[in-house]
Amino acid sequence: PRRSSGNSKRRDLPRVLLLFARTSYRAEAFLEAARRLGVDVTVGSNHRQALADFAPGATLTLGFTDVARSSATIVRFAADYPLAAIVAAGDDFTPLAAAASEALELTHHPSQAVRCTRNKALMRERLSEAGFSSPWFRTTRLDEEPAAVASKIKFPCVLKPLALSASRGVIRVDTPEQFVRAWQRIRGILEQDDVVRRIGRLASELLIEAYLPGREVALEGIVSAGELRTLAVLDKPDLMDGPFFEETILVTPSRFPEQVQEDIVSLVSRCAAHLGLSDGPIHAELRVDADRISLLEIAPRSIGGRCSRILRFKPDESLEELILRHSLGMPHDDFLREPGAAGVMMLPIPAAGVLREVVGLEAALEVPGIEGLEITIPLGHTVVPLPEGNRYLGFLFARAETPDHVENALRAAHARIEVRIEEA
Repeated sequence: PRRSSGNSKRRDLPRVLLLFARTSYRAEAFLEAARRLGVDVTVGSNHRQALADFAPGATLTLGFTDVARSSATIVRFAADYPLAAIVAAGDDFTPLAAAASEALELTHHPSQAVRCTRNKALMRERLSEAGFSSPWFRTTRLDEEPAAVASKIKFPCVLKPLALSASRGVIRVDTPEQFVRAWQRIRGILEQDDVVRRIGRLASELLIEAYLPGREVALEGIVSAGELRTLAVLDKPDLMDGPFFEETILVTPSRFPEQVQEDIVSLVSRCAAHLGLSDGPIHAELRVDADRISLLEIAPRSIGGRCSRILRFKPDESLEELILRHSLGMPHDDFLREPGAAGVMMLPIPAAGVLREVVGLEAALEVPGIEGLEITIPLGHTVVPLPEGNRYLGFLFARAETPDHVENALRAAHARIEVRIEEA
């Protein structure tokens, strides 16, 4: 992307402020999308190293915990370098993107709606009060006695932190004994300094809700002036019945019957409207069990990790380009998903320790249908599996004529990969 110098006030190109945290996988994809669209980019981050590759004047050091302070910084910056859009490349910066966009009257989901979806308990309350199908749920403070709480609930149930993503800290329990162990494990996660800095007071509470059976599915879309445009419905073919809920394979198009997919879209559209998500990307997670469809979560952002790579739109657009087009008020409704099927496997971390070697990568790439493989954790780094961990080993990509062929290719390629981890 074009980069402004510290002494320049470019006004000939629309400028996008791209916000991303140190751990974001998405920055490169958004920067490439901005380059293709010919827009100027300023990068905002909370981590100086993440900004090191950008010229002075093209970067803005921002925190995501003090939203009011960082929003004021963005408004002052925009007085000299006018912004046409603010886009967050991940969860942490979505509240700031919404607040600053609101202050500058830019296209974005309202701040109140973003705050609601960032708090899983508050989202449940709002949807339940409106009559949407919902599991029973309650919130509890971590300073309560877990055995006493366990004596008052039904099993099986799921314990969740209020504001972490990627299934971190999410545990299913079937007995009071499992409940107490899971509680203590999640408390250990929420007491970590980085988590407390990220989610503040929400680190002191837990959401407890009924376990919902069924197959998981995801929906990717963009809401424009209150109207949902569905970009993809993605199957999760692996059973996710706990005790942990690590995502592995995503495949699109979905293999659910057309009527079920229509019902999925309808539910997400109505939930988004009720929560106030009116202008921006959304990523929803649902469970389908016979004729019951239940929303698990809905986020005011696009799909995480490197998963967006499997979504391509004719004539030649990425998901990130469609998101930028929407934010900038550019046409984005005429782009259709490319035909055929595509999928991604988020490579799981099999054990805790130090990553020493990943072998079989070339053999995995030789599987018909496999079109890419990225290992995103460097050798020598410490790796931590779910529920404590918040990263994947990497991403495996496939493309073929049918979803079955894609799924089979991903499984065959993964079987050729061996991960060697040394106990720390």
